[in-house]
Amino acid sequence: MLESVLERKNASFKVKITVKTVVSAAIIALAVILPQLIHIAFGASGGARWLPMYLPVLLGGCLLGWQWGLGVGLLSPIVSYLITLATGSPMPVATRLPYMAVELGVFAAVSGLFSKKIAEKSWLAFPAVLLAAVAGRTVFLLLAAIFQTVSPLSASVAWSQIQAGLWGLALQAVVVPAIVMLLTFVLNEKKPRDK
Repeated sequence: MLESVLERKNASFKVKITVKTVVSAAIIALAVILPQLIHIAFGASGGARWLPMYLPVLLGGCLLGWQWGLGVGLLSPIVSYLITLATGSPMPVATRLPYMAVELGVFAAVSGLFSKKIAEKSWLAFPAVLLAAVAGRTVFLLLAAIFQTVSPLSASVAWSQIQAGLWGLALQAVVVPAIVMLLTFVLNEKKPRDK
């Protein structure tokens, strides 16, 4: 979506890269901070139920497109892990980190596939988020099933985590498209002509 907005404004390549880098950094920062806030408000189980890191990543895919979104999705849990490791309570935990990085990468890449179309019709953020959620959670379950003999995360544990996060995904299926639609409206708003 941002690419389309920047193209309409005839932004230079340097400006496009700068804007996307700043937006990506802000989304990754939000993906680190939001889980901390949810855990403070709702305890350790709040993260599994509300999936706070997923919201910024889905937003990142819709705004940035699949390539930048993929980067944001992969980096968000890694950056969160490295920052929170210093506190002695890393999020996500080390055993979940590779699964979460791949899963969030899929979330952002799939929602990012819709980015250009979202710029034209912002309501397409709804199917983008739903398809991204289904694809990401499916990949998570498949990875858990494939690697359950060498990892403490089994397919049954992954399935229970998927079930626990259904409310969070349902909420995000409404909130993320609403944010995207609002941002689309604001970014596409024409300035009044000087008289």
